[in-house]
Amino acid sequence: MDENKPLKVRLTFSVILVGVSLLFAAVVTDHWAVLSPKVETYNATCEAAHFGLWRLCTKRIFVQEQGPKEKGCGPISLPGEHNCSYFKHFTPGQSSEIFEVTTQKEYSISAAAIAIFSVGFAIIGTICVLLSFRKKRDYLLKPASMFYTFAGLCIIISVEVMRQSVKRMIDSKETAWIEYSYSWSFACACSSFVLLFICGIALLLIALPRFPQNPWETCMDAEPEH
Repeated sequence: MDENKPLKVRLTFSVILVGVSLLFAAVVTDHWAVLSPKVETYNATCEAAHFGLWRLCTKRIFVQEQGPKEKGCGPISLPGEHNCSYFKHFTPGQSSEIFEVTTQKEYSISAAAIAIFSVGFAIIGTICVLLSFRKKRDYLLKPASMFYTFAGLCIIISVEVMRQSVKRMIDSKETAWIEYSYSWSFACACSSFVLLFICGIALLLIALPRFPQNPWETCMDAEPEH
């Protein structure tokens, strides 16, 4: 038996917890993408937006004269009147016309649903690892590693669906947005994929039984016959 196996499991699990934290931060926040319309006049207000899986937030920003390469509204960090609303397909009583017009509703629902699967896999994997810390329950590490790997794959699929949603939004003729950028929630989702996927595979390799280094090692470790 590998004497360092418990230490390896705990170190890997610590990194996985960082990935799970980033996953939760990405799912519950609304800074996946920042959208900016074209600015025609200066010394006036423009409306920039940022959104996540569940809601869209707009901000009215006072625009001063910009450089020749700057055509959009922003940055979003500037002070202004802030307003957030959940997407209409999640809360039918609220309004989010800007998002409904400029992208397909199916993209938003798909990205949110896949992200929920990712969170579910991560929770189940964490429960399995915590239970495996008890004696003679190392067999739970194998399913836990697979759950973490699935969680990483689901969140990166959600990221790609969101990326396609933003691209279609910008390319649409019905939208006023001309510029976009991905924000810190998007970065959290990508980082969680890297940590969960790599550490999930690492946890699986740690959980697998050690192969004999010598041909006669298995015979020597075998129990004597009575």
